[in-house]
Amino acid sequence: MADIIYTKVDEAPELASASFLPIIQKFAAAAGVSVGTKDISLAGRILATFPEHLSAEQQQSDDLAALGKLVKTAEANVIKLPNISASVPQLVAAIRELQSQGFALPDYPETPETDAEKAVRAKYDGIKGSAVNPVLREGNSDRRAANAVKSFAQSNPHRMGDWTADSKTHVSAMSGGDFFSNEVSSTLEHEATAKIVLVNEAGEETVLKEKVTYPAGTVVDATFMSAAALESFLADEIEKTKAEGTLFSLHMKATMMKVSDPIIFGHAVKAFLAPVFEKHGKALADLGVNPNAGLKDLLSRVEGQSEIEADIKACMDARPPMYMVDSDKGITNLHVSSDVIIDASMPALIRAGGKGWGPDGKEHDTNCVIPDNSYAPVYDETIKFFKENGKLNPATAGTVQNVGLMAQKAEEYGSHPTTFEIAQAGTVKMILDDGTVLHEHKVAAGDIWRSASARKAPIEDWVGLAIDRQKAEGCRAIFWLDAERAHDAELIKYVKPILEARGVADKFEIMAPREATRASLETITKGETMIAITGNVLRDYLTDLFPILELATSAKMLSIVKLMNGGGLFETGAGGSAPKHVQQLVEQNHLRWDSLGEFCALGESLKFLADSKGNEKARILGQAVDAATQGILDHGRSPSRKVGEPDNRDSHYWFARYWAEALAAQSDSPELAAHFAPIAQALADGEAQILSELAAAQGKPADLGGYYHTDAAKTASVMRPSQTLNAIIG
Repeated sequence: MADIIYTKVDEAPELASASFLPIIQKFAAAAGVSVGTKDISLAGRILATFPEHLSAEQQQSDDLAALGKLVKTAEANVIKLPNISASVPQLVAAIRELQSQGFALPDYPETPETDAEKAVRAKYDGIKGSAVNPVLREGNSDRRAANAVKSFAQSNPHRMGDWTADSKTHVSAMSGGDFFSNEVSSTLEHEATAKIVLVNEAGEETVLKEKVTYPAGTVVDATFMSAAALESFLADEIEKTKAEGTLFSLHMKATMMKVSDPIIFGHAVKAFLAPVFEKHGKALADLGVNPNAGLKDLLSRVEGQSEIEADIKACMDARPPMYMVDSDKGITNLHVSSDVIIDASMPALIRAGGKGWGPDGKEHDTNCVIPDNSYAPVYDETIKFFKENGKLNPATAGTVQNVGLMAQKAEEYGSHPTTFEIAQAGTVKMILDDGTVLHEHKVAAGDIWRSASARKAPIEDWVGLAIDRQKAEGCRAIFWLDAERAHDAELIKYVKPILEARGVADKFEIMAPREATRASLETITKGETMIAITGNVLRDYLTDLFPILELATSAKMLSIVKLMNGGGLFETGAGGSAPKHVQQLVEQNHLRWDSLGEFCALGESLKFLADSKGNEKARILGQAVDAATQGILDHGRSPSRKVGEPDNRDSHYWFARYWAEALAAQSDSPELAAHFAPIAQALADGEAQILSELAAAQGKPADLGGYYHTDAAKTASVMRPSQTLNAIIG
C-alpha cells in the first residue's frame, strides 16, 4: 500500500488531478513517499459492482471496499476529493455512457419485476446517493478555513448582494407532520438487534428490515413524514408564492438523503403540475413517468403528446415563476433532484442578497421551500439576521469553524437502509430481540418512515475533539443541540457529563440551531472566531453556509478527519459546482476549478505522515506546501473564470514552482535543497514557454472521451498541454 492514497473521483476535481497528481508524485518521491490512487468515482464503483458482466480486461477492483478497511487502521493516510453522490438520473447517465463504451452492464431497472431485476436494482441502489462518505468517514470532522485562506479573503473581499429589510425572500417549512415533529429517540443500554415491521390495519405483518444490530450506548431514532401533510404544505406554498410575487424554489439534499428526499422532490413535481397529473394520470403512468425523476425526465417522456404538452405549458403559465438552475436553457428548480442541493443553493442565494434567477433571466426575491423543519430554522434565521443588519462584510468578518459528528454513519446520513415509503396504512414498529417495542408510529400509505442512529464511541470522540479544538482556539464554542428535539436531547445526555468530567463545562454553550445561528452571525460580525459543534447534517450544511459567506466558496476549506483508529483522512472541499466547470472545459478548454482545497489537504497529509512514520523529509515537504499555498494567494495565481485567462493548469505550474523554491531555500534538509534547486531553476527559466503553451491550449473544444468515464490518455493530453512543464515534472 502506498504511503498516501489520493482518490480518483469525478468531474472537475478528477480533471484537475490529471494535472496535479504527477506533480505531487514527483515531489513526494524525493522524500521517499509513495502516492497511490484508489478509484471511488461513480463509474469506477459501477464497474466494480458488476464484474460478472465484464471481460477480464474490463473488470475493476472494489477500491471503495479496500479503502473502507484501510480507514479503520492506523496506517490510513487518505486525501479524499469530492465525488459524485449520484441521483438516479446521474446513475442512469453513467450506466449509458459505460454501455456506449463497450461495457455490457445491465440497465437500471426503474420498476423491477423479476427477482433478477430486483437483484440488479439492489446493487445499483447501493451505489447511488452518499455511498462513499459513510464508508470512509471512520472519524469526526474538523473543518475550518486555513489561516492563509482566511487572511486572503479578508484582504480581497468578494462581492456580496445587498439585503434590504423589505426583501420578500423567506424560508417556508412544515409546521407539523414532518420528520422533526414526529421524531422519537432512545439510547440503548445494551447491545441489541432490532427488526423493523409494518403491521397493517388487518393485523398482517410485513418485515421492512430483518435485522439491524446496535452496540450498547447507541442513540436510535425513528420518525416519519406524512405524505398528506407534505402535499397540503406544498399546495399551500405554491399558492402563497404566486400571491406574494416571488419565485418558487425547493431546497433538498436528494443526493445524500437518497431514499427520502427524491420522494419529497417527486411530491413537489406532482404538486406543481397537479392539474396535469389529475387529468392525465393514467397516460403519464403508461409513459413511464415517475415524478421523483423530475421535470426533465417527464418532459422527455411526453414529447410529441400534444395535449399533455399543452396542458403542462398552461399549468406552468398559471403557476408562480420558478427559481431557475439555468434560465438561459430553461432548466428549472424541479428539473433534476441533484441540480439544486440545499447546502450549496441556499448559501448562494443568501450571499446574493436573497435573490434567485427567474425564468425571465432576472433576479427576484424567493420563497425557499424546505419541507422538513429540522434544519430549516438555520436558513430562516440567517435570512432574518441579514434583513435586520444588512450583508456580511467579508473584509472584517470573523470565522465559524466546525467540529462535526459524522463517524460510523452517524445520524440521518446513515439512514438509507432503514428508510421506507409506506405501502399501506398501519403501524411501523422497531422491535428489539427481547421483544421490546423500541419505537412505533401510526402511518398512512405514502408516508416516508426512517430510522437513524449515532453510536457511543463516535459521540464521545466528537465531544473530545470539540474540547481539543476549543482549547487550541480559546474562542466561543457552541453545541448546536435542541433540548426540545428527541435526538438532540439524547446527545445532550452524553455531552454534559463529558464536559463536566473534563472540567470545561464553562467553556461551552448548548443552543438550538436557530439560536446558535444568530449567535454565530453576531460573533463573526464582530470579527471573532467561534466553533460550531454539530451533528452530521448540520456539519454538511454549515461548512458550506459560513465559508460561502466568508470566502465565497467552500472548496477552499481545510477539512481534517481524525480517524478513530489513528489514521488520517484529509478532505479537499466541496464539488457542487464541478459540472459547470466540466462543461466550460469541454466547450472552451478552460478549467476554472480551484485546487486550493487540494493544496491544503496535501500539506496536512504530509505532516501527518511525518508524525506517524517519523519521516522528517515529509514534514519539510508539508511545510513547503504551506509556503507554496501562501505564494498562490499572495501573487494572485488562482484560476480565473474566463477563457483566455489563467486556469487550473496555470495554478498548478505556479504551485510546483513555489513548492520547489521553498524546498530549495530551506536549510533543514540540505539533500532536499540540492535536489529541488535545479527543478526550481528549470521552472523559473521555463516560465514564458510554459505559460505560452498553457495559454495556447485554451479556446477550442476539448475531447475527454467521456464525462463519467473519461479516456485517460485524452484527459492527460488536455490537462498537461505544456511539453516544457511535462519534461521537468516527468
